[in-house]
Amino acid sequence: MLSLWRPSWRVIKGYTISNDWLIFHSFNMFSMRIVTIGSLALGLSTTFAQAAWDKNKLKPLSDDKKVKVQEALPAKSLVKPKKDRNVLVFYRCEGFVHGSISAGNYAIKELGKKTGAFSADIADEYSVFDKKNLTKYDAILFNNTTHLVFQNDDQRDAVLDFMKQSKGVAGIHAASDNFYKWKPGARMMGGQFDGHPWGSGGTWSFKLDDPKHVLNRAFDGKGFWHKDEIYQYKPGTFVGSDEIRILLSLDLSKDQTMGPLKRNDGLRKQYTEGGRYVPVSWLRKFEGGRVFYTNLGHNESTFWTPSVLKHYLDGLQYALGDLAADATPTSKIKRTAVLAPAKP
Repeated sequence: MLSLWRPSWRVIKGYTISNDWLIFHSFNMFSMRIVTIGSLALGLSTTFAQAAWDKNKLKPLSDDKKVKVQEALPAKSLVKPKKDRNVLVFYRCEGFVHGSISAGNYAIKELGKKTGAFSADIADEYSVFDKKNLTKYDAILFNNTTHLVFQNDDQRDAVLDFMKQSKGVAGIHAASDNFYKWKPGARMMGGQFDGHPWGSGGTWSFKLDDPKHVLNRAFDGKGFWHKDEIYQYKPGTFVGSDEIRILLSLDLSKDQTMGPLKRNDGLRKQYTEGGRYVPVSWLRKFEGGRVFYTNLGHNESTFWTPSVLKHYLDGLQYALGDLAADATPTSKIKRTAVLAPAKP
């Protein structure tokens, strides 16, 4: 026997309405609520991510620290700019937020102002990575940025196009702790963070791999000791001496600097070419542009160290295209490194 569908009806406020319609309408409203709640949750998560960075934005540098920076600034640049130069200083962090960012932002801005080498705009919003906006700049400096993830291909392409126009990129310290989902960005910088056996409380020895290079002029041809945190780089991401010109590296002939490795057998067996070799500063050519990177800059005090400020200035002038510097990869040249003094 066939079972026939017989709709039931209900009278509500003078209207005759099918019970089945009521069920459908109730389900539809429930579905809409789910969609609305889901959309709200997504919006809240996005807002929370933004709020998390907003919450971590750094306090302004204190006046006494500004004085320290001012006293350490070089009086002039090695060369005069070929034209008015503009640097975009970007400092956003999606990962660890370095307490030295404010010192770095201030030091770089004042470095350009005092020497006349460049002017600097400070920014932390991804929207600045727009092709039209980047036409205003001659170099981009990543100041201790961490885990950056550009929001779309247009922003990534804007950076690559910037380099193809023979412009420059510079990176300070955590600039190598970025672009984990963008291989060209990681390669541009030269390597990616993989821990720091040399902690910020230690004073470490540094050798000049290329003592006569113009970007090492700040160190007067001598190795040195400096208190800062120093990274090692993931072997799969560090591009090596076939692509970069290494300026500084850790002087591991000193027990104090070799100590962290001796205390950790796993670390002693890992990382970079030639067993243990820890580059610290380098330059390179990339996509028609220029790159300068230094790992110096975790500690605030680094930004009022005269020799390091001069090193930053020379590296930036290279990235800007004003200071000529040989970027022939280290593997293709012969240089005798200059070690650090026996003691700090």
